[in-house]
Amino acid sequence: MQQATQGHVIEDIAKDVAIFKAHEGMVVVIIEEGETRFDNIADSVIFVPRSNFPLSVILNILAGHIWGYYAACSINEEANLIRDFRNRLSLEMIEHDKKDYSLYERITDITLHKIIEEFSNQFHSRRNRGFFSSLSADVASDITLLLKYTIGKLPIEDFREDFKEKRMSSSPFDMLDACLGKAIDDLSRPVDAIRHQAKTVTVGTSRKGEVLRGILFDLLRELNFSLENLRSKNGLSLKNIQKAVSGINGYTLYKIKGMDEEGLPSDISTISIVKRCGVSRDMRSRVEGKAPLAGTKRTIVRTGDVYAGGGRADNASIVIIPLLGSEHIIENLLLAHVNFNDRLSVPQKKDILGDKFGDIRNLIDEYNLSWSDDCLEALSIKFLLGEAVETIAGGIKVAMDKG
Repeated sequence: MQQATQGHVIEDIAKDVAIFKAHEGMVVVIIEEGETRFDNIADSVIFVPRSNFPLSVILNILAGHIWGYYAACSINEEANLIRDFRNRLSLEMIEHDKKDYSLYERITDITLHKIIEEFSNQFHSRRNRGFFSSLSADVASDITLLLKYTIGKLPIEDFREDFKEKRMSSSPFDMLDACLGKAIDDLSRPVDAIRHQAKTVTVGTSRKGEVLRGILFDLLRELNFSLENLRSKNGLSLKNIQKAVSGINGYTLYKIKGMDEEGLPSDISTISIVKRCGVSRDMRSRVEGKAPLAGTKRTIVRTGDVYAGGGRADNASIVIIPLLGSEHIIENLLLAHVNFNDRLSVPQKKDILGDKFGDIRNLIDEYNLSWSDDCLEALSIKFLLGEAVETIAGGIKVAMDKG
């Protein structure tokens, strides 16, 4: 405030500052030396030497610019937390790419969980204490949601719906990377504007979504299906299962209709054939035209789980994949007639079985028998994939008792 601003004018300004402060605003006042009326109402008072016009204006402007610069630097410091996290996340994604991790393997990776949860705790703690006030509400809320999606606290299917209008890929990691970039730009913009520089360049590149790779994923892509048509738990299942598949001899694509409001089979649920290819064309099907949804296919639709193993009627080697539609309920089943690789080693079988291997071993322990990985040697991968844990463990027990 210049020297010309005197008397009742300063009194009015002091009242305005008090009102602003009463509404939880934060006030910084620039005033000439010796003025005391703002001492008890302003959050901070910056004094400038007494002077005459026009020097008084120049001093006020100079003080304002210096304050603005340091305020912008303080806001930019908030960006450093986000910038450091984005760098760490990008480096971890590079390591995942080297290991050919799928989206689902990224979500369950323990190292990544620690990185994300550490940042999440700091981000929410600072936000609750008034930091990140320059961050747009939209970006802040998106980051909060995406932190949960990237560690599996929220199902990936909901991510696709929540960000339907603005996401650039099917991966929440890509969306998180983009949102972090926006946050860094928002928080860096004030200091950049004051310095008359371009926006701060940040580290990290946005990936264009995950490419489906492998014999089963190639088939899905051929039929115009993508990750968005898979439930999150089934992406990793398919990646493991396809390691056991050496060839595809044909397929049948089915259409599912008549699901209830919760997306589960109902009394009016039906199944019909959309397309056939390969050996499937010469096979007789109980589903001709439109038929009630029943049997194994109804179970798969109800549970939403991929099935791999032998067909119940003919023991044919098959993989059945439930596929989501636009309403995020199962609208198709893809039954692939496959060849399973019978020359898999025991370590390969363990890798393909995943958590199921641990369940089998645990059940053998319950029988008070000594487990050996060699128990898998004589068992076909079709049997191991298609049968229940209890059936497999029971067969191993019988073999051990005989031995």
